[in-house]
This record gives sequence, structure tokens and C-alpha cells, in this order.
Amino acid sequence: MYAIIENGSKQYRVTEGDVIKFEKLHGEVGDKVEFNVLLVSDENGIKVGEEVKSFKAHGEVLAQDKFRKIIVFKYKAKKQIRKRQGHRQPFTAVKIESISAN
Repeated sequence: MYAIIENGSKQYRVTEGDVIKFEKLHGEVGDKVEFNVLLVSDENGIKVGEEVKSFKAHGEVLAQDKFRKIIVFKYKAKKQIRKRQGHRQPFTAVKIESISAN
């Protein structure tokens, strides 16, 4: 069984037991979180729209951390202008515990 869940403006394919890295969510390690379900696929087939309005995906926050650093380098040719900058995007690791109808 898998589901497509929505978080912010992004969609993720998840199954029970998956650990997903979302963009930073508010909450401490150990907090429970809940996501809207857009599609559910199980042994009975695929359900979408009104059929999944009652479904929710429940998870637990495992970590609040940052991805590894990426380097942003800007320059203008023949002008001796160079700018080097680093960025680390924060994320929240969530373990999906269950996908069920309420």
C-alpha cells in the first residue's frame, strides 16, 4: 500500500515505515504530524478525490537538521567580480507510521 501525500506545494510518494525529508516543519523531535492524502493505492485499486477525503498519513518527527552545503558562485566575465556563497537548506526527517481512514 502506498499513498501520495501533500506538504506545502510538493507531493511525496510514501509507504508505511518510510523516512521522508521534508522542507522544515515546525515541531520538536518526537512530535506527531499529520498529512493530507491525495491518492491511495492498495490491493483494492487506486482511490482519488472524494474517496480519500477521510484518509490521513500520520508520522513522527525524527530529526531537525540541514542538508549538506551547496556552493553558489557568481561572476561577471572580464570585470574581476566574483562572489562565492554557501547554502545549507534546513529539513525535517519524518517517519511515516500509518496511512489510514479516520
